Amino acid sequence: MQSMQAEQAEEKRQKRQRLTAAACVVFLSAMIGMSYAAVPLYELFCKVTGYGGTTQVAEAESDRVIDRQITIRFDANIAAGLPWKFKPTERQMVLQVGETGHAAYGFSNLAETRTIGTSTFNVTPQSAGAYFNKLECFCFTEQVLAAGESVEMPVVFFIDPAIADDPELDSVRTITLSYTFFPVEGGVEPVANLDKDTKDEIPEKL
Repeated sequence: MQSMQAEQAEEKRQKRQRLTAAACVVFLSAMIGMSYAAVPLYELFCKVTGYGGTTQVAEAESDRVIDRQITIRFDANIAAGLPWKFKPTERQMVLQVGETGHAAYGFSNLAETRTIGTSTFNVTPQSAGAYFNKLECFCFTEQVLAAGESVEMPVVFFIDPAIADDPELDSVRTITLSYTFFPVEGGVEPVANLDKDTKDEIPEKL
């Protein structure tokens, strides 16, 4: 049984190496001869390799869970110009590697008019991005909130057990998942700065 698992892990590692090599070739070729395509190809490069803390997208849960615990911390940030309150419903959780985690982030619109935001994300340490697999996420999707509205959005994920085969990540026991919401250009309706009394009228929902 252990031999079969080792073979499966080795196959996944080799597949990841092949994908990384292919992405590197495509990326470097694009930088030399097709600069107009650099942005989408760079995004592909990041998604395949986990470069810059970019996470992976999975269609199914992991088929195995290994005896290694890892702490997932959740971070939330709001860029200037977006009048929202944004934070995780829990600051951290401890999972077995390969176990599916269910988390949520809550956000509230503190403005008196409808606003629209969209988020980017990354994980740290950045090298762990290649093993952080999301099954469900609100990232890169425009979120529209009515005045004073509050919502919660789920994040479903797991850490690929192949991380155990990467000697560079043997010491990693904590991974931080961080989101930053930005206003959507042209999508946010003009709003006046809220004074303290106006903010106090908005119910605390997070």
